[in-house]
Amino acid sequence: MTTRVSRGRVLVVEDEAYVRDSLVEILRARRFEASASASVDDALELVARAPVDVVLSDLKLPKRDGLAFVRRMQSVAPDVPVLILTGHGTVASAVECLKAGATDYILKPVEPDALELALERALAGRALRREVRYLRSAVAGGSEAVIGESAPWKRALTMVAAAAPVDSGVLLTGESGTGKELLARRLHALSGRAAGPFVKVNCAAVPLEMWESEFFGHRKGSFTGATSDRDGRFQLADHGTLLLDEVGAMPALGQAKLLRAIQDSEFERLGDEQATRVDVRVVASTNSDLDADVQQGRFRADLFYRLNVVRIVVPPLRERPEDVALLARHFAAEIATRLGRPAPELAPVTLARLAAYPWPGNVRELRNVIERAMILDPADGLESLDLVPAGAPGLPAASAAPADRELNLRESLNRLERELLLEAQRRAGGVRKDAARLLGIDPRNLAYYLHKHDLGGESHEE
Repeated sequence: MTTRVSRGRVLVVEDEAYVRDSLVEILRARRFEASASASVDDALELVARAPVDVVLSDLKLPKRDGLAFVRRMQSVAPDVPVLILTGHGTVASAVECLKAGATDYILKPVEPDALELALERALAGRALRREVRYLRSAVAGGSEAVIGESAPWKRALTMVAAAAPVDSGVLLTGESGTGKELLARRLHALSGRAAGPFVKVNCAAVPLEMWESEFFGHRKGSFTGATSDRDGRFQLADHGTLLLDEVGAMPALGQAKLLRAIQDSEFERLGDEQATRVDVRVVASTNSDLDADVQQGRFRADLFYRLNVVRIVVPPLRERPEDVALLARHFAAEIATRLGRPAPELAPVTLARLAAYPWPGNVRELRNVIERAMILDPADGLESLDLVPAGAPGLPAASAAPADRELNLRESLNRLERELLLEAQRRAGGVRKDAARLLGIDPRNLAYYLHKHDLGGESHEE
């Protein structure tokens, strides 16, 4: 049986029973979740116990009227829009209600289509305000364009385009800095949810004690320090896409709650007595080996199968060397615009040096190198500056190569990569964490390189 996704939770506040019942019936027929109350005090109690998305209130009510209700809602739930419904409307009362914080003022008798349109406007306005708050609070990242002509990159883009129109789970895997978030945003932009929000959460950065509040939100007073209502990432992503970055770092308890939210399209916000329904597409990304984490019991198998319907491997930059020059020119032009300078020409010798470097930090490292060079090099060109800081691993010597030296770029890079791994392990005394630090890579990525070059061997962990 197919479950219809609710369009929103509406609380009807009306003292006349037949009008109240009629409004509830109309709303439910149009896929709204509708509940009802006969007085302001009862309505405020319901709002305190269970979440609502919008309130439809009569202006004339016993004891306290709709205007008093609007003012009270501004202090207890300012994010919830209140629509005033009245059969005795005047311009003066309409102005007073709107000044008090009402979202709309509707005259009785109201046509069902007009009521539906008014509710849609109120819900859309609430969703827009939420997204604006989220975007203002988010840390702005780099603006990487979807650039590349290499076969591995084009394969990834083809898979993104194929997966975008459907809501199946997508798991983006790859090393740090390869562009997993970039492809997740492209997946969203090509989907039917493009008009909805794209919300990202870094699972590795959420403290365990704040995990549930971060993902599902909380009500004011639900725990010490909860001084106001808060929407979680699932609510913010309603009718859009939620990217779970570094999903492998999610705690075990969080994995169980996440699985339920994905399966049932609902969750319970801290302090609420009723579940909140959402319509969210979940996309996950990781630079860890989730298959191994499942085998070793660190990640739930049932959640893994939910997320891993379509797996897209994002290639490291060393596997797409023909894209280095394209990306470097793009970053140079982008950074020049931000710095208010003309875009520099990248000399062939500069591009050759960039292409020869193995880029352990991938596209993110390339962008940082270009930006550092443009900030520190007073000239327009970049050929006179060391693009990789002194002591950084992987930069080939500047001396001319002997005439009989092997010039196969891929084989040369593989040899250089192996030599660097051996030297880093020697200097670190076999401590992998220290070796990864010397190489400038994440310790979790070191295992990949050691396996690639058959250098597993003995190691010490500290």
